[in-house]
Amino acid sequence: MKKNILFILVCALILSSCDDLFTPASENFKTMDQMYTDASYAQGFLVNVYRTIPTYYDNSDYATDDAVTNQKSNSYLKMALGSWTASNNPMNQWTAYGAIQYINLFLEHADSVNWAADPAASKLFCIRMKGEAYGLRALFMYYLLRSHAGFTDDGKLMGGPILNKFMGPNADFNTPRATFAACVKQIYQDLDSAEAKLPLEYNDLASNAQVPARYQSITTNLAVYNRVMGQYSRQLFNGLIAKAFRVRTALLAASPAFQDPSNTSTWADAADYAAQIIDYKGGVNGLVSNGVTYYTNTSEIDGLSNGSNPAEIIWRENLATNNGDQESQNFPPSLFGKGYMNPTQNLVDAFPMANGYPIDYSDNTKSGYNSSNPYAGRDPRFAKYIIYNGSKEGVSNSVIYTGSTSGTDDGINVKETSTRTGYYMKKRLRMDVNRNPASTSGKTHYNPRIRYTEMYLDYAEAANEAWGPKGTGSHAYSAYDIIKAIRKRAGLGINGTDPYLDECSSSSDPGMMRALIRNERRLELCFESFRFWDLRRWKVNLNETTRGMDVNANVYSPIDNVEIRSYQDYMYYGPIPYSEILKYNNLVQNKGWK
Repeated sequence: MKKNILFILVCALILSSCDDLFTPASENFKTMDQMYTDASYAQGFLVNVYRTIPTYYDNSDYATDDAVTNQKSNSYLKMALGSWTASNNPMNQWTAYGAIQYINLFLEHADSVNWAADPAASKLFCIRMKGEAYGLRALFMYYLLRSHAGFTDDGKLMGGPILNKFMGPNADFNTPRATFAACVKQIYQDLDSAEAKLPLEYNDLASNAQVPARYQSITTNLAVYNRVMGQYSRQLFNGLIAKAFRVRTALLAASPAFQDPSNTSTWADAADYAAQIIDYKGGVNGLVSNGVTYYTNTSEIDGLSNGSNPAEIIWRENLATNNGDQESQNFPPSLFGKGYMNPTQNLVDAFPMANGYPIDYSDNTKSGYNSSNPYAGRDPRFAKYIIYNGSKEGVSNSVIYTGSTSGTDDGINVKETSTRTGYYMKKRLRMDVNRNPASTSGKTHYNPRIRYTEMYLDYAEAANEAWGPKGTGSHAYSAYDIIKAIRKRAGLGINGTDPYLDECSSSSDPGMMRALIRNERRLELCFESFRFWDLRRWKVNLNETTRGMDVNANVYSPIDNVEIRSYQDYMYYGPIPYSEILKYNNLVQNKGWK
């Protein structure tokens, strides 16, 4: 919102060399050789916007009950311990207004750009890129809303300023915040515009007859369509991505933290929007069988080409080849990693037994949990997502010993790169990466932006709240059906049945099914930077003390106080940056923040 943002951004674009700005990134994220110089320059505004999309793995898990970090200077660690202020906010997304400025400038001039020598291709390029721009503006407004929406001192539920036009140097930047409801409406309007212009996915067609009806007034020429809307545009914003951000927005707006008479969003809205994606994927049976291990499906990842996605992925970042960054940061020390992400005992305890019963179920004869052998018979996802004492990991299948007296650097608090909890993160990592300095080797990786599993979980949560465990609204499946499929895929249950799920879904206490759905979300999306936002939108305890487990000679010693959190109640809503409040008297701060 700063007045000089305009000058910084535009000057950066103008002064960047053409080689730097328009050099194609890996795969298909590139400008097109056919464009005239002015067209490439115009597209550069969108190129820069894509480069500022918030990262999927932001490691905000450190600020939750799922993980801590051994990085003493980490901003999320400091935030969780009480240093979160309006001037020191690791969750700040206010800089998204810079991206929105780029988008608005692009939209104002897109129609006058000669995008290609062929008139039909030029018109299609214009339609596609304007669709991308509307979709990206909705994306950034969603992230702004998630980070900065909240109640002001006078009880109003507010979002951020809505900027629909480019603001030049003489514009009035002292713009007040719009209501939360108005921001949601604006997001939906932009997504409507995106969906109207974009195909669901970018794929080459095989014949002229397959050109979608809405584009046939422009061209029925297969080559022209594929040039603009085919596989070469993959990983750009498309109609399916727009539908996914509609789901994310609706789920946020329906959540407990944003309940207010001014906000008319409902759980049914979120469920209906999510169902559109589930139906497109093939219903309950469309849940991808290997989605649990999307990050390490090695043959699938290594075989990606032409911008294609794994079956689990709606949108992703570009491939990183011969890469080991995640492993370098998160492998245990014995595998030459820094061990940054330390899962908590809190998260470990959330994994049920393989039969589907929680480890603290009232009837231990049903759960079968043994505190003297706590890792036996557990949810198969546990061993896929977390490295624990006795795990065999890495290229040499090395045993990892995490006990404080184990005599290895992997033991609790042995060195700065050692775990603080007795656990290391395994999810996100490929075990065929070697970080040994004597024989370092990397592998192909990608970071997701949206997974199908997230959409299935969104439906389950929203449908359960709207219609109960087995209600379906106007759809062919219920929250129960979705959760049953997710748990079956994970390997939970007894001889094809899931008695604990059945118990939850038939209980007179709605809290049982809600808790199960939330727990499945916690497990399926752990270490993917959802937990912090989920806890806040649910308005549940942010201050759960993180715990660990010290395992030495088969003796399991709980660590009750790894980290004591220090959040205040008003922190369910993030602050407007203090620097902006000082400059613009029309910006009103959220309650509690100074």
